[in-house]
Amino acid sequence: VTSIGKVSCQETIRSGLAMGGDRGIHVVCEDDLEPLAVTKVLLKLIENEKPDIVLMGKQAIDDDSNQTGQMLSALSGFSQATFASNIEKEGKYLNVTREIDGGLE
Repeated sequence: VTSIGKVSCQETIRSGLAMGGDRGIHVVCEDDLEPLAVTKVLLKLIENEKPDIVLMGKQAIDDDSNQTGQMLSALSGFSQATFASNIEKEGKYLNVTREIDGGLE
């Protein structure tokens, strides 16, 4: 569970750990960061931590720009699925159901 921001972010990390996260990483930053800066920080964390999968929130609680996940996918070369409402693992693949205006896809 990772959060980038002020000391108050620790509460968000604790919530993620309570939901099953194994470890929390808090990147302390007192400034408000633009999505590209957040993406670059996350890229460094991915480079160091080497996760099998990166799950991000659907909606930001600050500027609601919905850009960081897409930029992270583009800069890391990872595949992405947006607005996932269900994820099922089949072997080494993930099947993602996502919300669209007309229902589910």
